[in-house]
Amino acid sequence: MFFNSFAFAVFLPIVFLLYWFVFNKTKKTQNALLIIASYYFYSCWDWRFLFLLVFSTFLDYYTGIQIEKGKSESSRKFWFWLSIIINLGFLGIFKYYNFFASSFSDLLNSVGVKASPILLNVILPVGISFYTFHGLSYVIDIYYKRIKAEYNFIDYSLFVSYFPLLVAGPIERATHLLPQVKVKREFDFEKAKEGICQIIWGLVKKVVIADTCATYANAIFDNYTSMNSFSLILGAIYFAFQIYGDFSGYSDIALGVSKLFGLDLLRNFNYPYFSRDIAEFWRRWHISLSSWFRDYLYIPLGGSKGGIWMKIRNTFIIFVVSGFWHGANWTYIAWGFINALYFLPLLLSNSNRNNIDEIHLKANFDSVKVIISILSTFLITCVAWVFFRAKTISDAIIYLKRIVTNRDFGFQYLQNERYNYELLIMIGIFVLVEWNNRTKVEPLSGKRNLLKIGLAILTIIAFGTFSDYKEFIYFQF
Repeated sequence: MFFNSFAFAVFLPIVFLLYWFVFNKTKKTQNALLIIASYYFYSCWDWRFLFLLVFSTFLDYYTGIQIEKGKSESSRKFWFWLSIIINLGFLGIFKYYNFFASSFSDLLNSVGVKASPILLNVILPVGISFYTFHGLSYVIDIYYKRIKAEYNFIDYSLFVSYFPLLVAGPIERATHLLPQVKVKREFDFEKAKEGICQIIWGLVKKVVIADTCATYANAIFDNYTSMNSFSLILGAIYFAFQIYGDFSGYSDIALGVSKLFGLDLLRNFNYPYFSRDIAEFWRRWHISLSSWFRDYLYIPLGGSKGGIWMKIRNTFIIFVVSGFWHGANWTYIAWGFINALYFLPLLLSNSNRNNIDEIHLKANFDSVKVIISILSTFLITCVAWVFFRAKTISDAIIYLKRIVTNRDFGFQYLQNERYNYELLIMIGIFVLVEWNNRTKVEPLSGKRNLLKIGLAILTIIAFGTFSDYKEFIYFQF
C-alpha cells in the first residue's frame, strides 16, 4: 500500500474516523488501533515479513528491559550486544549477504580461482533498514543510560511500527516519539489542517515532480550511450529532482498523516538544494539519517575532536557507511565516498559550520556569491547522484565522461516521446515556489490557504503522472 494509491486514500479516512470517534476514549485504545492499522499497512506488502517486524520489536523491547535491570556490567553488555548482533544479522542476511557473496566470488575469479557464490533467493523486507535503526537507537540509548526502558509493550510497539514512518522513515528517536505515544491525544484542528497541507504538498512532489522527472531520467540513463551532452546533463538534473521529490514527498506525507493523529515526527528535509556548501546540504537532506549516524557512529568514533587523521578516518567511515546503508551495490559506496571527498575540505578548514544562518538575498555582490555557491553545491551533488542512479561505477564514469566529450548540446527526442528539455519550466516553477517559502515547512499554509490548496490539487490532477504506477524510491532501502 503506497501513500499515492487508491487503497491508502480509502485506508487513511477509515483509520482517522475510528481513531477520533471510536477509539478515542483512552491512550491505550488509541495506540491499540494505530498498531492494528500499522500491522495491516505493513502486511499489504508481504504478510510473512510481519513476523520479522514483530520479532524485532519484541527483541529490542525485552533486551532494553534486561539492560536496565542488569546488576553487573557484563550482564548489561550481554543483552546489549545480543540485540546489536541479531538486528544487524537480520539486516546483513536480507540486505547484504548476496552482495558480499558475489563480491567475494568476483575477487576469487579475478585471481584465477573459480568460484560460484551461493546466493539467497529472498526479497528485501520493506522498511527493514528503518525499523532496525529505530530499535538500535533505543537499545543504545538505554545502554548508555540516556533513557529509561519502556515497560509498556503496546507503547513500544507503536514507536517501532507506526505506519506513517514504518517503511521509509523518518528514523525516529525514542526520546522524541515515545513521550507522545504515552499520553492520550486530543484532536487539534490547526495541527490537522497543517497535516493536510503537508500531505497535499507531498503528493505534488511525488506525482507531479518525482514521477514526471522519473520518466525523463529513466529514458536518459537507460540509453545514456546514445544521449548527447545536453541530455546527459538534464538526466542528472531530472534524477536530482526525482529523488528529492520522491523521498521528501514521502516524508511530507508521513509527517502530515501523523499530524492528523496528533503526533509529531522529526523533520526529514529542509530545502536541501538551497544549500551553500555540502555540509549545509547534509544538515538539510535526510536529516533523521544524518543525525543518526552523527550520534551513534561519528561521535562515538571521536567525531572531529581528534587529530587530522582521525578526522579523515571518521569522515570517510560515516559517509561510506551511509552510502552502504542505502543499498548493497558498489555505486552507493562510491556515492558515499564522493560525498566524503566533498565534505572533508570543509571539515579540515573548520568551515563546515559556516552556513547555518537563513539565506537572505539583496541587490549586492554578497548575494551573487550566495547564488553561485548554491548552484555550485547543486552541481557537485548532481555529479554524485549519477553514481547513485547508475547500475555500475563504470556506467557512472562513462556517463560523466560523455558529458565532457560529446559536446553536442542540441535538443534530443527521447524514448518517452518527449523532448529532453520539456520539464525545465515545471522544475523552474517548483524551485521558485519552494524558494519563496523556504522559511516554512511547506508552501501551502499561511495566507490564501484554501486557494493554494485548490491550485495544488488542480496541479496534481493536471500534471501528475498516473499512467505508470511508481513506488517510492526509498522503499528499496
